[in-house]
Amino acid sequence: MTPSPQQAAQRLVIPADLKPADGRFGSGPSRVRPEALANLAAAGAAVMGTSHRQRPVRALVAEIRAGLKELFAAPRGYEVALGNGGATAFWDAAAFGLIRERSLHLAYGEFSHKFASVSQGAPFLAEPVLVSAEPGDAPDPAGVGPVAARAGADALAWAHNETSTGVMVPVIRPADAGEALVLIDATSGAGGLPVDVAQADAYYFAPQKCFAADGGLWLALLSPAAQERIAELAASGRWIPPFSSLATALENSLKDQTYNTPALATLFLLREEVRWMLARGGLEWCVARSRSCAEHLYGWAERSAYATPFVADPAKRSLVVGTIDFDEQLDAALLASTLRENGIVDVDPYRKLGRNQLRIGMFPVTELGDVQALTACIDWVVERISE
Repeated sequence: MTPSPQQAAQRLVIPADLKPADGRFGSGPSRVRPEALANLAAAGAAVMGTSHRQRPVRALVAEIRAGLKELFAAPRGYEVALGNGGATAFWDAAAFGLIRERSLHLAYGEFSHKFASVSQGAPFLAEPVLVSAEPGDAPDPAGVGPVAARAGADALAWAHNETSTGVMVPVIRPADAGEALVLIDATSGAGGLPVDVAQADAYYFAPQKCFAADGGLWLALLSPAAQERIAELAASGRWIPPFSSLATALENSLKDQTYNTPALATLFLLREEVRWMLARGGLEWCVARSRSCAEHLYGWAERSAYATPFVADPAKRSLVVGTIDFDEQLDAALLASTLRENGIVDVDPYRKLGRNQLRIGMFPVTELGDVQALTACIDWVVERISE
């Protein structure tokens, strides 16, 4: 009996010398360095199972906070706050504690739309303003200041990197936006994309992407203006659940602790990655590392007879999450499945985008040689599927 294309593809065994040394290319959670896991199993044992309000864990948090300020060259007066729940929880906290009346959102993918939905659903906020673009593109934040001013928006929000589509958008403070705060979702961009955090009032992220840790935690670099807004809304009489209170989170963060018990392994792995980044040259080194991977991936796709970068504008192509469309005659899902059978995992597209594509994480922990090996493996598989 002749095997189906699916059966034939899944029987393919990619030569071992062609495969990447590490086959994890997820866009979050990302690969975790084996050295960090080894340190967690060794030195991390001293803090696992201990109180997050005692000196060993607070020293861990203090080093993370100081390290992030150094990594991002945080201006004077900026503070690093952290809390449980990931960036999704931060959207709720921002609705309670950073948006006074109305927000404006640049919406150009799943995650930038989700924060807009939170603002839209908050009964104490006015209807948000949405400036939208189709997946694979993004609005220009430089031009939204007058729109925000006319609408009375006191907070402007967008994603530094839209994880669902592989689009990156610069972090800039739009002109003519008055005193509106700039809130940047940097979940998959922080640590891998260039940024001047002085252009943002809240630059927030979770550690399971560029920082190669685990999820369940949010961190935010907060400007003095953001801290003032947090205090203002905390004192306004607005009901704010303690778990979603940025005032409570900031108060505890200044004591180098979280409001409620954090996952200590996540903190330890985050500290390991911040140390690793700083020791090798800081943010500039990290960005260069991701850029080299991205240049190879997009260059390969542009030269390919069957692959194309999904994001048409090269300036908007993410350095950390690459999305590659495939010719209709090739089944990208079958390709991803075949790669997975060979230990090359998590290159599937974002589930709701519905495109015939692969999505490749290229966070700073990813080696250029692994991305080069990945594209070689794709070529090898496609050649045999096409036969």
